[in-house]
Amino acid sequence: MKKIAIKTEITIFESINELPKQVKLLMEKAIEAKATAYAPYSKFKVGAALLLENGSIVTGNNQENAAYPSGMCAERVAIWKAASNFPNEKIISLAISGSSSSQITSEPVAPCGACRQTLFEYEIKQKDAIESYFMGEIGKVIKTNSILDLLPIAFDKSFL
Repeated sequence: MKKIAIKTEITIFESINELPKQVKLLMEKAIEAKATAYAPYSKFKVGAALLLENGSIVTGNNQENAAYPSGMCAERVAIWKAASNFPNEKIISLAISGSSSSQITSEPVAPCGACRQTLFEYEIKQKDAIESYFMGEIGKVIKTNSILDLLPIAFDKSFL
């Protein structure tokens, strides 16, 4: 038997105001995208924004459906939109903001497992890390240097 420790490094900013200027703008775009999310069932809105290598910012938000599994998360909406409109551009950074209509969300909202897997696929495809920043409605912002930091034992095409 062998034990291996997996270590993930994160950076915690106390508020959006501590973020570097370009990242703060990206987070503000995620917050704007969150405002138009369609979440009549969960009442939990999420906005995502991607910064591409060419300077473009692509946004997405969660889209729900009465048939729950048919909905889509903000992160996947944004990344597939970026892949469709800018197929050859690298993704530099991702910003996510989430909030609930029933309470103030003060803890950072991380991507779900399906989004982590999808984001990781694009990180592998572009052969370069994607920084991620995530927050709730208010409060701290968590930064990871790579999607792999969020999904340390990942499934990829090498298994196929």
